[in-house]
Amino acid sequence: MVFGGRLKLGAGAVFAMGLLAATTAASPRQPEPQPSSADAYPGTYRARPNRPVLFVNATILDGADKRFDRAELLIADGKVAAIGHDLKRPADAEVIDAGGRWITPGLIDPHTHFGTYTLPQTSADNEASDVTETSSPNAAGTWIEHAVRPGDPGFRHALAGGITALQILPGSSVIFGGRSVVVKPIPATTVADMKFPGAPQGMKLACGGNPKSHFGPLGRAPNSRQGQFEIMRDDLREAVEHRNRRNEAMGRDDKGRGRGGPPGRHPREDIEDEAIMDLVDGKLIVHVHCYRADDMARMIDLSHEFGFRISTFHHASEAYKIAPLLAANGVCVAVWSDWWGFKGEAADGIRENAAFVDAANGCVMMHSDIPILSEHLNIEAAKAAAAGRRAGLALPPEHVIRWLTSNPAKALGLENRIGTLAPGYNADVVLWSGDPFSVYSFADRVYIDGALAFDRAAPVRPSDFELGRSVLGATR
Repeated sequence: MVFGGRLKLGAGAVFAMGLLAATTAASPRQPEPQPSSADAYPGTYRARPNRPVLFVNATILDGADKRFDRAELLIADGKVAAIGHDLKRPADAEVIDAGGRWITPGLIDPHTHFGTYTLPQTSADNEASDVTETSSPNAAGTWIEHAVRPGDPGFRHALAGGITALQILPGSSVIFGGRSVVVKPIPATTVADMKFPGAPQGMKLACGGNPKSHFGPLGRAPNSRQGQFEIMRDDLREAVEHRNRRNEAMGRDDKGRGRGGPPGRHPREDIEDEAIMDLVDGKLIVHVHCYRADDMARMIDLSHEFGFRISTFHHASEAYKIAPLLAANGVCVAVWSDWWGFKGEAADGIRENAAFVDAANGCVMMHSDIPILSEHLNIEAAKAAAAGRRAGLALPPEHVIRWLTSNPAKALGLENRIGTLAPGYNADVVLWSGDPFSVYSFADRVYIDGALAFDRAAPVRPSDFELGRSVLGATR
């Protein structure tokens, strides 16, 4: 049976097909997000000096469904210059014979808590976690970058695993978690030195068990799913009303367009309302913590009610149940490979989740969430793809690599800059010791903006956080 126009399902996928056929009718695709609001805290990242590098005799996955065998890749001036065969060699280029080794775009982790949940921890270290502001269910006015500690060794381990860009999100104990930040995992003293230039900001929302479990035992709202939606709808409606009052005072209509009259005084709102107004206006990329299919479907309904677009559902253990609905609304999912049953919301998780969403022409990607997983994100994708193949899906490496590169780039609003090896894209490149989806392979060299950021052959001094401790992966 042909499914999704290109992938063939075996008997193992019959159950999922029945679920997909019973999915709620899809709603029209929502509008694309508008440009993000001005960053009040601009970054100071600067690419390191670099010279042209020509890789030859390589197996290249470009992140856009293409594979090049015994091919060449030229990077120069921080960008991808050319990909193919018999490329012209700049006189000053460093030539690296890959010897058949594999090259991919730099991997992108769309869901981390690096720098805010710093490892290693001790039971007495109450400074270790700044993941979420939990004083209220609405922390929309917070910026996670204000809590990031660049010395977290997790950044270095992620880089050693081929990660060249990652998103740091607030946690999921509250409904509106605040703004995210996209960074490059490079050595730095301040988060400003790590910030991805011009990356759109995101807003983290959460539904389901986490905010209910956090506030319910405290005797405060929300303590149920219906209570969560009541709070979301109330806060969203208040923000829309404030936006309309502001537009009226400034001589604009409810879409922010000028009426031709003289503008009035700009009314101020509290910082939570300002953030949610940016969400509704499409100035923030919306990321939602959700596990269950019914929760995700209701969140899509909520987005239709208030006219905003959801970029990604994170964790999304039951995404396979509503894969066509997700695809029709242009919503991506960031998932694990095989996390099942560790909590009630994950009880219906299946190993084929990522593969079935992909087969329905959906946008799927892998994420880490926990600190140690980011350096093994390639193996997460390998496990998820293997489950799909056992179910009868054709998932070649040149397609699966998209789950780690171009798909998360799209979810972060950076699809025209990273995630693909094509002329003009940032030269974020990983040279692997072998097949990147093999447990025996390592990232030999990692380049960010054309500069060598990690070399497995070079000795690495452990960070101060790791001295005197044994940390998994510290010798990579």
